[in-house]
Amino acid sequence: MIRTVLPAEAETVAALHRRARATYYPDGLPDDGFDWVAVWRRAAERADAHVLCAVERGGLVGIASFRVPDDGPSETVKLFQFHVDPDHWRTGVGTALHSACVDQWRADGRRAAVLDVHVDNLRAQAFYARRGWVPDPEYPPAEGDHHLFLRFRVPAR
Repeated sequence: MIRTVLPAEAETVAALHRRARATYYPDGLPDDGFDWVAVWRRAAERADAHVLCAVERGGLVGIASFRVPDDGPSETVKLFQFHVDPDHWRTGVGTALHSACVDQWRADGRRAAVLDVHVDNLRAQAFYARRGWVPDPEYPPAEGDHHLFLRFRVPAR
């Protein structure tokens, strides 16, 4: 089941986020200084954002957070976070969550989506490529940057 995350679930969401991120840092998950529980709570409370989750057997197994960025065009949405619990990879959770995002983008009148993915996260890059995401021509890879910027055209129904 896909549903909206509740602010009270921020700690659970942050723990899932941490587990998923830890898989693609070759030297271990860095201490980025963020209070991810507070970040996720604020995201869930924002009126202009969507935080969706995939739930199986009563537990959160995937999360996605998106909104129109403050400095972006209104027809483009940014996928800020998209994570599936590593114990649920290759089970269809990511596909279902991505489809729910696309459905919401279409319902909101968005024509494009953008995201950035860690350059070492080859699994995620392959996942996005299979769904039609391509390198964003407006933001080509920069020397030494650890992010790859991708773009997606939201298909019309």
